[in-house]
Amino acid sequence: MTRSVSPEPTDDLADWLRLALTPGLGAAGQRALLAGIGLPGEILAAPRHQLAAVVGEVLADRVRADDRRDEVAAHLAWSREPGNRILSLADPDYPRSLLSTSDPPALLFAKGRLELLAGPALAIVGARSATPQGVANAEAFAAALARSGLTVVSGLALGIDAAAHRGALEESGGTIAVVGTGADRIYPARNQQLARRIAERGLILSEFALGTPARRHHFPRRNRLISGLARGVLVVEAAVGSGSLITARLAGEQGREVFAIPGSIHSPLSKGCHRLIREGAKLVEAAADVLEELGWAPTAAPRPTAVPTAGAGEQRLLSAMGHDPVDTDTLLQRSGLTTEVLSAMLLAMELDGRVARLPGGRFQRIL
Repeated sequence: MTRSVSPEPTDDLADWLRLALTPGLGAAGQRALLAGIGLPGEILAAPRHQLAAVVGEVLADRVRADDRRDEVAAHLAWSREPGNRILSLADPDYPRSLLSTSDPPALLFAKGRLELLAGPALAIVGARSATPQGVANAEAFAAALARSGLTVVSGLALGIDAAAHRGALEESGGTIAVVGTGADRIYPARNQQLARRIAERGLILSEFALGTPARRHHFPRRNRLISGLARGVLVVEAAVGSGSLITARLAGEQGREVFAIPGSIHSPLSKGCHRLIREGAKLVEAAADVLEELGWAPTAAPRPTAVPTAGAGEQRLLSAMGHDPVDTDTLLQRSGLTTEVLSAMLLAMELDGRVARLPGGRFQRIL
C-alpha cells in the first residue's frame, strides 16, 4: 500500500496547537474562544481583557503565555512524518460527519489512511470480556460490512472492538481506531500488534495531544467520535451499564442508527443489547440487515465462509450443547455419552474451532 506524504505544516496549524496545548483550557474553553473571538491567530493576538471576558483571567494569562514552543514544535515534527496528519476544524480534510455533531474536537491527530475519514462508515462496539461467539460475530459482521465498502469504526479495546478491527482489516472498507490516548500511544498493550496493522492498513485517530496516557475519563469522551464518524452503531455484546451503551446513546442523540445483535436470555452480555432493542434499536441477525436499513448497496458479492462439516456424532453433541454456555455435567446428561468420549469430542471440536472452552469448565459452540 502506498503511504501518503504529509503536507508541510502551516503557521495556522502552529496557532491551533498553541491554543489546544494551553494547560487547563480544554475543549470547552477552546470552543468558547473560537466562537467569541475567531480563529486561533486572532485569539492569540487578542488583548488580555478580551480573553478574560470569555475564559477568565487565569486562562487568559495561560493563552497569552508563549511557553509552549517546544511542545508545539514536537507536534509539528510528528505531523511531518509519512502517514501522520494533524487536522484542525478549518482543514478541508476534517471529517464532515464530525462537523455535524455538537462538540467536534478542535484538532484531530491521525495516523494512517486519511482517506477513510471521507468515506461512509459504521461503528461496531461491545464488551471487552466478550464471549467466543461475540468475538466471532464481530469479526464476521465487520468483514462483511467492510467488504461492502463501509469503513468499520471502533475503539481498539479488547474483546469486541479488537475483533471488529481484525475482521475489517483485510477488506476494502478498512477500519478506523478511535483511541483514548495520544495517537503515538497504544492502549491496551496487548493490542500493540493490531494497532501497528491498523496504522498501516487503516487509520488511528485521536483528539488527545501526543504523549497523552490512558485515563479513565478519556474513553467515554472518545465514544462520541466513534458514533459521530459513522452512519450507525452496531452493538454486538454489552452488559447493562457498559460503555457501549454510552456510544449507542450518543449515536441516537447524533441522529445515527443504532443496531444490536440479540443473544441468550441467560447471558449478562446480552442484556445491554436486549435493552437497546426494547428502546428502539434495530435487531439484526446478519450484516445484510444493517446494509438494508442503511440503504447501502454492497460493492462486492458476499464471500462464502468455509464451515467444516460436522460428523453425525459431533452434530448431536452440538445440538445437545445449544447456543448457551454449558458445563460438562449437563452435556453428559443431555448427550448420554461417557466422560471419556465426551472429553475427546470436546477437545477435537475445540481444536477445529467449533466450540470454545470458557472459565469454570464450561463450553460454548461457535459455529
